[in-house]
Amino acid sequence: MSQSVNLTHQAVEILRKNDMGGYTVPTLGLYPFQWNWDAGITALGWLSIDENRAWVELEKLFEGQWENGMVPHVIFHQESDDYFPGPEQWGVNRALPTTSISQPPLLATVMKILYEEGKDRQLAQNKLELLFPKLLAYHRWWYKERDLHSTGLVSSFHPWESGMDNSAAWDEALARVPQTEQAYERRDLNHVDSDQRPLKEQYDRYIYLVNFFKENAFDYELIFNHCPYHTQDISLNAILQRGTIDLVALNQKLSQPYDLPDLEVEIERTRQAIASLWHEEKGLFLNRDQHSGQAIDFATTAGMLPLYGRSVSAEQASKMAIVIAEWLEAGKYGLASVHPASEKFDAKRYWRGPSWLHINWMIADGLHFYGHDELAERLRIRSREIIETAGYWEYFDPITGEGCGGPDFSWTAAIALYWFL
Repeated sequence: MSQSVNLTHQAVEILRKNDMGGYTVPTLGLYPFQWNWDAGITALGWLSIDENRAWVELEKLFEGQWENGMVPHVIFHQESDDYFPGPEQWGVNRALPTTSISQPPLLATVMKILYEEGKDRQLAQNKLELLFPKLLAYHRWWYKERDLHSTGLVSSFHPWESGMDNSAAWDEALARVPQTEQAYERRDLNHVDSDQRPLKEQYDRYIYLVNFFKENAFDYELIFNHCPYHTQDISLNAILQRGTIDLVALNQKLSQPYDLPDLEVEIERTRQAIASLWHEEKGLFLNRDQHSGQAIDFATTAGMLPLYGRSVSAEQASKMAIVIAEWLEAGKYGLASVHPASEKFDAKRYWRGPSWLHINWMIADGLHFYGHDELAERLRIRSREIIETAGYWEYFDPITGEGCGGPDFSWTAAIALYWFL
């Protein structure tokens, strides 16, 4: 069996092993539920195996959608003692328990890929007609609930909402959050070495915020005005921007398209607002701390994602390509989430250094869009080398290529299947 065939077989088997009957857990044990942006990425992997199953992944996720349009970051389809904080801690009183925050909105872009690349045209049309209204409500929720002053940038109230949980970019903003006095037992450390996970002092603050949302009855106007953690996350906004562009394009494929002038306004407003977070010297974009009103002066791969969001000038894209090429040389196994020369770089600790395959894919997608094809291909090849070296882990040491976090990880297998297998 050739290496390519063997890698493909392993990836398919991981998705099948993690399939809980309509939704895919990220990995057994560590993450026993359905996560929002994991589901989007995982659907891309299912596309090459079973087109209908790819669409079902999204359908199951939308079962947890709130009446206001929000799609939560975790859907608790079944009970499990392997994860904290579970449904009781979040306190969301719904027939299908969920968390009370969301995650980077990849779903529109994923749905556009499923629609355009699926071979069963009738299936794709039927699913698009079914899911589009839910998707539209989700995007309108972001703009209504998370950009109260129409700035063009939506707000994030929990590091988990960024998907880049313990990023060094959040250190100062998170330090404003009190540490919970609640006694609790972390379950992640039963599955992964503590050297690869967020610190206890960070987790204490994560749990404080979970309780803060519950105590404020999930009223996002109150939370917007009073949450001790309040950022404008560049990666979340870039992903939302790309998703809304793709949502507007998908609208034209419907049998009866919607009138969407509001989203056209949001796209242009966001394009201008993202430009305000450009840092010329660093050659990428920064996050903003809403409490100080200032940009967070720390570079991570999040600042490269406006390429994916189609929100940079040609000149900016060229400068970013130089920066990305340099980062790629500093750590040969994909893009380190924090530059290896940074004093905050930690090669194996979650979002403080490791390389992530889906982030590599999104950045390569953006590079390709702006005509930097050679660098995009280099990133794709390096990403394949990660899998050839270590297999399908949650994330990877960018210096050694060692797999870290959870093993047999769904979104890693899925991106490999979609991107280069």
